[in-house]
Amino acid sequence: MAPKKKSFDPVKTLEEIESKFEMFQILDQDGKIVNEDYMPDLSDEDLVELMERMVWTRVLDQRSISLNRQGRLGFYAPTAGQEASQLGSQYALEGEDYILPGYRDVPQLIWHGLPLTQAFLFSRGHFKGNQFPEGVNALSPQIIIGAQYVQTAGVALGIKKRGKDAVAITYTGDGGTSQGDFYEGINFASAYKAPAIFVIQNNNYAISTPRELQTAAKTLAQKGVASGVPSVLVDGMDPLAVYKVTKDARDRAVAGDGPTVIEMLCYRFGPHTMAGDDPTRYRTSDEDSDWEKKDPLVRFRKFLEEKDLWNEEKENEVMEQAKEDVKKAIKEADNTEKQTVTQLMELMYDEMPSNLEEQYEVYKEKESK
Repeated sequence: MAPKKKSFDPVKTLEEIESKFEMFQILDQDGKIVNEDYMPDLSDEDLVELMERMVWTRVLDQRSISLNRQGRLGFYAPTAGQEASQLGSQYALEGEDYILPGYRDVPQLIWHGLPLTQAFLFSRGHFKGNQFPEGVNALSPQIIIGAQYVQTAGVALGIKKRGKDAVAITYTGDGGTSQGDFYEGINFASAYKAPAIFVIQNNNYAISTPRELQTAAKTLAQKGVASGVPSVLVDGMDPLAVYKVTKDARDRAVAGDGPTVIEMLCYRFGPHTMAGDDPTRYRTSDEDSDWEKKDPLVRFRKFLEEKDLWNEEKENEVMEQAKEDVKKAIKEADNTEKQTVTQLMELMYDEMPSNLEEQYEVYKEKESK
């Protein structure tokens, strides 16, 4: 009898790849340093500034939810729980870098230079919310899931062809990695060594669909491997770890070493959006409680208090300032001239389609009264 031939085992190869993706962390949930060798080169002033931004953004989120319920904002996607992921990464950028955000990523735009009033106007669907000031290198938040990944590959290639020392960074959720645009974007950027950073904010749910039902991959970071993109899994509730991996990715990109995929494991404490989503229907209270113990603000507060860089008085000052900023910005948004239907049609079309010309005249007459 001939000896039985061996079969090649591709499963073993997959398991070996998956085992490489361990979560990178600098601060544990108690605010203690667990990876001293990778501490980023941030001054005390930088650390305090990052905390101020996170606290300010948490207040903005709370106020935005309230304004939405009052009917004073339109579309809104809550951000509480993702401050470290969003702001730790943005803090690692330079002004010349381009941000291509998803719809939950308005905080990054604000800290990149977008006036808060315009962020509110964007939420209301007002065209002035998309008229970014000169020098704010960003695109408007993308509503189509994953589309910003393809756009980022193009923007990054443009940066490379112009010889700029800059990067293009984009964000999507775990659900976005199930879209074709995700794979096309990272593959294109990899092939041309474009200076891009592809962030996956894995908050465990694509609206109500848990991550494990979207993909059989044990991590989302490993999806970059197929396209030859260096990829990392990081604790997205740890602002220092987020900053570190983003800064390193930017350094590699501007040095000509191409893109990076970063999976940031985090959690959104609120609903997917304020448009009727009820997270209690698909998440348990125990799950919520477990993640609340990892709150990025609580973790970073403990770290800074241990260094005598933060206290309750300072936090209250930032919170009050945030409330005043929101109050002023929403007033400015309220006083902005209302957008008309005819303005929308004029902005959308250089030449009005024949089927809309009649409707245009009807609305023009209504608006003249």
